[in-house]
Amino acid sequence: MADTPATAERRCTPAWPKDALRVTFGVIWLIDAILKWLPGFKDSYMSTIMGIAKGQPSWLRPWFDFWIRLQHPAATFFWALVATVESLIALALILGFARKLTYIGAIVFSLLIWSTAEGFGGPYTSGASDIGTAIIYAVVFAGLLALSYYAGPARYSLDYYLERRISWWWKVAELRRPVPQGVQLAPLTPPRLPAPQYPEVPSP
Repeated sequence: MADTPATAERRCTPAWPKDALRVTFGVIWLIDAILKWLPGFKDSYMSTIMGIAKGQPSWLRPWFDFWIRLQHPAATFFWALVATVESLIALALILGFARKLTYIGAIVFSLLIWSTAEGFGGPYTSGASDIGTAIIYAVVFAGLLALSYYAGPARYSLDYYLERRISWWWKVAELRRPVPQGVQLAPLTPPRLPAPQYPEVPSP
């Protein structure tokens, strides 16, 4: 059976670039996670959060005071929690595991880091040079989420093999149900226009 245009286009489009982007970003996150496990981050964890609250506008003080009061009695636990979450996100990215849940969870986590440890990228006073890195990470994860919607299943991922063995796994890996194996999409054909009618020219 001849391929439809949609099937032929999928075969001609290489699958590895989107997977390479995901894995590369996962390696970046893994390096960042390794740094979180070092003693330097552990020793400065609470002081960083307390220091970022200084200079923030008064209407943001309750937000930072809440997080300081919450984490200060158990700073070691929250340090380990942050390092663990970053490590799990990195491994999920590299392996391509539960991509939809990973991307959504990483967006929430990045925004939480940006609004606490990075102080919304501020305070925006004279000398401020950027808005923080965590918000950029959140945008990248949103981009990966959108890419997974349009590109469909990632062939070079753990999800790809789990979806073939567990019928409901696509719900945690994909934004939409994948097209079953062997099903060909109907080609998009332009509407057929009626043939133009020309008036008869009388012969001389």
